[in-house]
Amino acid sequence: MRTAARFLAAAVATFVICLAAPAQQSKQPSGPPTFSSEMNTQLGIVEHEFVAAAEAMPEDKYNFAPTAGNYKGVRTFAQEVKHVATVNFAFFSAILEQAPPPGVSANEQLNGPDNIATKDQIVQYLKDSFAFGHKAMSSLTADNAVAALAKPPFSFIKTRLGYASFACTHAFDHYGQIVEYLRMNGIVPPASQGRPPANPSSGK
Repeated sequence: MRTAARFLAAAVATFVICLAAPAQQSKQPSGPPTFSSEMNTQLGIVEHEFVAAAEAMPEDKYNFAPTAGNYKGVRTFAQEVKHVATVNFAFFSAILEQAPPPGVSANEQLNGPDNIATKDQIVQYLKDSFAFGHKAMSSLTADNAVAALAKPPFSFIKTRLGYASFACTHAFDHYGQIVEYLRMNGIVPPASQGRPPANPSSGK
């Protein structure tokens, strides 16, 4: 029982630390929560996880795409990262009601500009998209968050809050995919390093 209790305590402590790090990075002002502060915190969490995973993959594996199974036509690791950055720019531009940067919709797959090709360029593109995202999140207010946008770029999302929340959902969706790409290449995702095993009985 004592061993189980210590294991549970360690797991909880690790979980809290992992959540606290991105929250601290977002540098939220003290005071009552707002649409802006809450969405900035959520974006900070996915930013922390996704950027670390993008940085963990070696550059010579950036064009990796799985082949052992039904993976025909899937994005490479580089395209996964660029796709998230590109959609970030599209969503956050919608919140700010401005045109997205040139090249954001370079193709129908939303995989980003072709001239962004090296690991350093792709990671910087990703970081820039999240920085732009925090600017957009900081523009949210109780008055404008659920007001209908005049020209929403995607018909299924009508409001700033809709784009803000789906940006986080979308990024975490693709984060789950790049985590698998990392593990297929023998890399433990940074978010999982030092964590207690989720399935101790497996011995892995």
